[in-house]
Amino acid sequence: MSHLPNDTVLVQRRRLLRAVAACPVAWTAISMASRCEAADLPMRILCSGPPGSIPDFIARAIGEQLLPTLGQRVVVDNRAGAAGQLSVNALKAAPTDGSTLLLAQGAIATVYPFLYSKLSYDPAVDLQPVSLAGEMPLALAVGPAVPPEVATIDDFLAWGRQHPAELNVGSPGSGTLPHLLEAMLFREAGLAWQHVAYSGGPPAVNDLVGGQIAALALPEGLLRQHHVTRRVRVLATSGATRSTYLPDVPSFVEQGHPALRVKEWFAFFAPGRVPGDIVAKTSAALAEAIARPEVSLAFAQAGMTPASSSPSDLAARIVGEQRYWQPVLRTIGVHVD
Repeated sequence: MSHLPNDTVLVQRRRLLRAVAACPVAWTAISMASRCEAADLPMRILCSGPPGSIPDFIARAIGEQLLPTLGQRVVVDNRAGAAGQLSVNALKAAPTDGSTLLLAQGAIATVYPFLYSKLSYDPAVDLQPVSLAGEMPLALAVGPAVPPEVATIDDFLAWGRQHPAELNVGSPGSGTLPHLLEAMLFREAGLAWQHVAYSGGPPAVNDLVGGQIAALALPEGLLRQHHVTRRVRVLATSGATRSTYLPDVPSFVEQGHPALRVKEWFAFFAPGRVPGDIVAKTSAALAEAIARPEVSLAFAQAGMTPASSSPSDLAARIVGEQRYWQPVLRTIGVHVD
């Protein structure tokens, strides 16, 4: 029994009832605050390339458009090196709530498993396909070390037969798609050649323009401006048809080399343990962002084509290209320890 006066007890009861009634409001406010804090947390896009690289450009161009799409800021986290393994390892360690994606070249899932003797990841387990991001053909260009009368791929191969000691051809690195395209070309032609591996495209372009190497394969967008200013001559592009951005240059296919149809493409991946419903929602948000005109304009200036896909379509593309590249790599004899 209470020893407090009746009016005091009544006041306390009223205060208690008011406090109880306020509890749902308080918990709702806390819940809303938590959701606001979660929305303020940025989405992290791991990037397989360094700042200024093509993967970095794609991650930032699309990431900017995710803000109006998701209402969420995006932070690009560059983890370049070890053929994409540093970025994949970071993805493996990321939370499984969908807050972290990886933007990387498709080769990390299609080529590298057959190219490298050891990988620190299993693409079937650690890389969950989310969406395509963009694609572009490759191009083969010659510089001032090659006479100006060399105007076609067959001209170049004939020149290489006559000048084997000068057939030094650069790429942005061993095992990259440009390197594999070159190996396919010279294997098909039966020519010995000297591969010069660079740590990326810009230093390779500098040496091509300076005449230190005879030729260079790169994504077309990295060579287009130098072709337009006639510092280098692009002899062929690797799409099925002529490039929209270099309409004066015939493709390898047009020049009688149908096997040399290769496109560099980039995609978004999630950690392998992210639930499927989160992956599907993220893929839809990316499709909306990639379809925005700002992305199309930015990609066109870089000689790329934006592209999105469902997770299942991307997974099917990966499987198809794995079936293609495994025997090709065996045939051309390219392997990286």
